[in-house]
Amino acid sequence: MARFFPAIAAFAGVSLAGLALYPVLARDLDGFGITDPLDLVLPSEPVSALEVAEPSIEAPLDPLITDPVTAIAEPEPVVVPIPPQPPKPVVPLVISTHSGEASWYGPGFYGNRTANGEVFRPGTMTAAHRTLPFGTRVRVTNLWNGRKAVVRINDRGPFAGDRVIDLAHGAASELGLTSSGIAQVRLEVLR
Repeated sequence: MARFFPAIAAFAGVSLAGLALYPVLARDLDGFGITDPLDLVLPSEPVSALEVAEPSIEAPLDPLITDPVTAIAEPEPVVVPIPPQPPKPVVPLVISTHSGEASWYGPGFYGNRTANGEVFRPGTMTAAHRTLPFGTRVRVTNLWNGRKAVVRINDRGPFAGDRVIDLAHGAASELGLTSSGIAQVRLEVLR
């Protein structure tokens, strides 16, 4: 462009000294291969309002989309609420631990009242203890086979020897001591 400037200036009637200015028409410059600066800014064909409109802020700025008018927006992701987790089971707290011999009772006592007034029934997970309060839950572990059961104290006993607990038939079956009649056990008093 710099090499054309003196020729254009001379042709347009402008002296290099700036003494005279003559109007230059666009048709006068056709032979020189000069591009009108307005042709660079304004399109030669009419443009619709949709083509000129600037993209909205919400429109995706994807370089692969060439026509924002015909582009299909991505659907909004569906947010699925996560249901609350059920509370985890509370592990009972062990208050105290005792060991000793356990026995069981059942068939001859069904239908009788226990020390707390309940009717003694077959298959119950209850037990008799000398001192623990009624309603106390005790985890009993048979030390001979490792089986465990949780029983509720509802009766008093045993009153034979050094036994620490007397189990109802249901608990004794669960622990696997009905055939032997007695077993070494560990008692864990639960809160």
